Amino acid sequence: MTDDQGTLLTIAVLGGTGKEGSGLATRWAKNGYRIIIGSRDAERAAAHAAEQNKALGGDYLTGMSNADAAGEAHIVVLSVPYSAHQSTLEGVKEQLAGKVLLDVTIPLQPPQIRTVHLPEGKAAALEAQALLGENVKVVSAFHHLSHVQLNDLEHPIDCDVLICGDDAGAKAAVMKLVEAVGTRAIDAGSLQNSIAVEALTPVLLYINKAYEIKHSGIRITGIG
Repeated sequence: MTDDQGTLLTIAVLGGTGKEGSGLATRWAKNGYRIIIGSRDAERAAAHAAEQNKALGGDYLTGMSNADAAGEAHIVVLSVPYSAHQSTLEGVKEQLAGKVLLDVTIPLQPPQIRTVHLPEGKAAALEAQALLGENVKVVSAFHHLSHVQLNDLEHPIDCDVLICGDDAGAKAAVMKLVEAVGTRAIDAGSLQNSIAVEALTPVLLYINKAYEIKHSGIRITGIG
């Protein structure tokens, strides 16, 4: 996949060895993006990329340390547990300058993951923007997309993706990534709205348990 200038877009997925990050990385790779799996452990990232390539039957992904992955990418995706959110961002702050950060992080508070927890900064995405400064365009999305659906490449995803951000260009770039995953992108407003969007995830996790399902999601009605 290329940008408007014909450049092959490179996406770094920090936390790409996890279930959610791995599913996103695989779907983007299959749709023509150059994907770098980022991890605190570069060897682990490389091993995971090799494993995914073997499963996909091609040379789609590479693995690097978080800092190296962020340094080579046009768009950086952060898909880590909330407990690692701040430290991961601090470790790649220099490499993120001037780039788009897609923050997938959800501020869950184990063991009460089915109860809404608002962090000190109200939302993980808002905390990322405050830490990184205005030179980084933070967008939040993919909070309600189950890794079960993401990693099942043979079936379509039955869920909309709500996107929050303050920069129109950055949101447009993320909307293309949503469509490449195989679902519908919904502009959900400013980054401040991430407070509500992130908080919906514990509600969906509660619904999953209450109704004995694995992948409840969000579908916006009334849009043609």
